[in-house]
Amino acid sequence: MSKLRVESFLMSVDGFSTGLNQSFENPFGEGGMVLSKWFVATKSFQKMFGKTEGSTGVDDAFASHGFENIGAAIMGRNMFGPQRGEWPDDGWKGWWGPNPPYHTPVFVMTHYPRPPMVMEGGTVFEFVTGSPAEVLKKAKAAAAGKDVRLSGGVHTVRQFLQAGLVDHLHLAISPAVLGAGENLLLGIDLPGLGYANVEVAGGEGALHLVYKKS
Repeated sequence: MSKLRVESFLMSVDGFSTGLNQSFENPFGEGGMVLSKWFVATKSFQKMFGKTEGSTGVDDAFASHGFENIGAAIMGRNMFGPQRGEWPDDGWKGWWGPNPPYHTPVFVMTHYPRPPMVMEGGTVFEFVTGSPAEVLKKAKAAAAGKDVRLSGGVHTVRQFLQAGLVDHLHLAISPAVLGAGENLLLGIDLPGLGYANVEVAGGEGALHLVYKKS
């Protein structure tokens, strides 16, 4: 049965998953890029760009698992780019260049639809409106029996968590302290929503916590 998975979701030790003031220069907000330091160091990340170096320890195992059996992805508009309001044009194609690392259909949730964008490597960005449940239904149909990865950002993942739609939640907690930003779990009662911790693992650059919904 297809599951909705949040994988390698970045978080600081004080609970923030992005900094403030997202921009073209700061995709994770000011100071937020430090949260991805553990992920960038892995062999799985480097492999996306045709490189062979990188760590092969616990962090890499979690990074690699996050891409297994994924048939589609969902993300919020702010993860696709920093623009707000009406799309000024179709020039912005995401942070990842001509060959994004998804290689599946990616459903971008937005109030301002635009035509699908076909990229290299099998990634197709589809810009959709609708509730989390409606978008998930489309993504599962596209995944054809495989799992769906919910990529972010914070507001989008919070919506799906509060709706009880996430089956698997992997948090990668960095030792960094941001001091301000967007907090994923603020006001969310994970046990009350049926989520329980099933795994704790210390990596080379992050603490990995996995929660599953009963």
